[in-house]
Amino acid sequence: MAGGYDDRDGVIWLDGELVQWRDANVHLLTHAMHYASSVFEGERAYNGKIFKSREHSERLLFSGRELDIPIPYSVDEIEEAKYAVLKANNLSDAYVRALCWRGSGDDMGVASAKNPVRMAIATWEWGAYYGDAKMKGAKLDISRWKRPSPETIPCFAKAAGLYMICTMAKHEAEAKGCSDAMMYDYRGYVAEATGANIFFVKDGVVHTPKPDCFLNGLTRQTVIQMLKDKQIEVQERHIMPEELHDFEQCWLTGTAAEVTPVGQIGDFTFEVGDMARTIAEDYEKLVRA
Repeated sequence: MAGGYDDRDGVIWLDGELVQWRDANVHLLTHAMHYASSVFEGERAYNGKIFKSREHSERLLFSGRELDIPIPYSVDEIEEAKYAVLKANNLSDAYVRALCWRGSGDDMGVASAKNPVRMAIATWEWGAYYGDAKMKGAKLDISRWKRPSPETIPCFAKAAGLYMICTMAKHEAEAKGCSDAMMYDYRGYVAEATGANIFFVKDGVVHTPKPDCFLNGLTRQTVIQMLKDKQIEVQERHIMPEELHDFEQCWLTGTAAEVTPVGQIGDFTFEVGDMARTIAEDYEKLVRA
């Protein structure tokens, strides 16, 4: 599949029906376009099976509840739809995007309770998120934007509005020749990258930020369990910026990122070492098992 994302062959599941890709459109006055009233999931299928599929569908419904977007489909219905789209597009290794939003209706101010909740599922082929970084390690900028306090926004939902500062941070990073940016949280602790969680290694112990103001990713949870199964100590804790120079290895985790080693964050450098490579390889085996 090639071309802009609005101009491709294939089908998209839209409000219960499979429609032609180019016909999967919404009105200009869709509430989500103006007020970010939407939630989504990013998933990957390997050999025809979506990894952690039900967990993603369950989280989608959770995110909808957090943002007062009552999604009119059950987990089982969402699961059926995702696999129908994969089959219709003849894809076995693919990215899967499930999206729910407040559509156009009687409301066009901040409130949107009168507007219908709509849903779409699209799938497409998508390779390595950071290109060749899995071999040499990604280069990250340090963003000036911070993850917000839980008192300001439903930060544990996977909501579109939470990603605007991520987009700005990534644009600034790419302009500096970096693949991504690492973000601090509102207190100044190390938080995550723009679309991936982060891990560090020091003296054989793995350290990862405590997810108390950002998304506790499904890939993050998977990798933590993999490490514990290997009897590797994992410390989930607040990490101060000055600790970065002490860490030996670093990697990112996420559905899109999978497990990607990091070679540099700002002026701090890291070895693409055995633990990072092993976890990346073991994760690849797990998702294709």
